[in-house]
Amino acid sequence: MQVEILTPVSSIYSGNADSVSLPGLDGIFQVLNGHASIISSLKKGEINMNLSDKFDAEKFTSDQISSSSNNQISVSINGGVVELQNDKMIILAE
Repeated sequence: MQVEILTPVSSIYSGNADSVSLPGLDGIFQVLNGHASIISSLKKGEINMNLSDKFDAEKFTSDQISSSSNNQISVSINGGVVELQNDKMIILAE
């Protein structure tokens, strides 16, 4: 699925992921490719993604992103909203 993480200031990440774990208001939930459409509020926490492609640290220089391997990253957020529709996820984060 295509994932975009946007803040009021900039785009933090744009790329493809196989799975995304998100900090929902009622707990952490995971979204996989082909998931049904969803809109959810997010609380402060970590977005964890298993990427489809190798993570290019030089392309994304935000201090909110940390990488534990070539295809796994975590993004720290202070809350926000996620929308998934037709395998395109847009996260509006604080």
